[in-house]
Amino acid sequence: MIGTKKDGLSRFLTGLTWTGALLTAAVLFFIVGFVLVKGIPNLDADLFALRYDSDNCSVVPSVINTVSMTLLSLILAGPAGILAAVFLTEYAGGSGKIVGLIRMTAETLSGIPSIVYGLFGLLFFSTACHMGLSIISGALTLSVMILPLIMRTSEEALRSVPAAYREASFGLGAGKLRTIVRVVLPAAAPGILSGIILATGRIVGETAALLYTAGTVAKTAGLAESGRTLAVHMYVLSSEGLHIDKAYATAAVLLVLVFIINRLSERLTKRLLKER
Repeated sequence: MIGTKKDGLSRFLTGLTWTGALLTAAVLFFIVGFVLVKGIPNLDADLFALRYDSDNCSVVPSVINTVSMTLLSLILAGPAGILAAVFLTEYAGGSGKIVGLIRMTAETLSGIPSIVYGLFGLLFFSTACHMGLSIISGALTLSVMILPLIMRTSEEALRSVPAAYREASFGLGAGKLRTIVRVVLPAAAPGILSGIILATGRIVGETAALLYTAGTVAKTAGLAESGRTLAVHMYVLSSEGLHIDKAYATAAVLLVLVFIINRLSERLTKRLLKER
């Protein structure tokens, strides 16, 4: 009787797990399919003109701004987050009051809504630092936003490296810094890259923080100029209500861009795993 109850419970939990997985996949495919069905028919040559105007609503300036914003934010936040993770894991021992305080701070920052980051960026970078509405102001705000994410994922990746790797390196006479650079970081590279991929996705899809810091000017912007990313471009078009078809087309382009980024990151991760 007990065995029968356990088998029944096991089948129920298995069915519940499969139901949740299928439901999640169905929602994902529905959203992606809906956007593509609505957006692809509205793609035309004018949408990819080099300059934006009220007739073509070109996405090219927004794509360029998105790429520059993403690269600049990752350059600012990536090394800082990885170095912080190295300190917590390799030098601070992974425990203690300071480590606990830093982790609590990172978790708190991860839960702050993006609109709050936008207000912070507006008051500090744009106003106090006299950067105005610009790409650099938006990138600095986004770097603060993604820093906890990169730090926490990098820390988990470093902690997953077996202790035997470090001991073998020390046994061969390598110092701590050499062991970290030559052994630990290469072994943790796939996990660190996963965190960077997640951070990239958050940057590409961010709107609220950039509305307050980078602005909504539809042009290919320099670092000190105001410009809109693809997500902001889509938001502006949909909020105006005049070019809903172009907003759907922009959403389709954004989905394709995210897919390309994920595929390139996946290939890079596989290559790193093969080199290990």
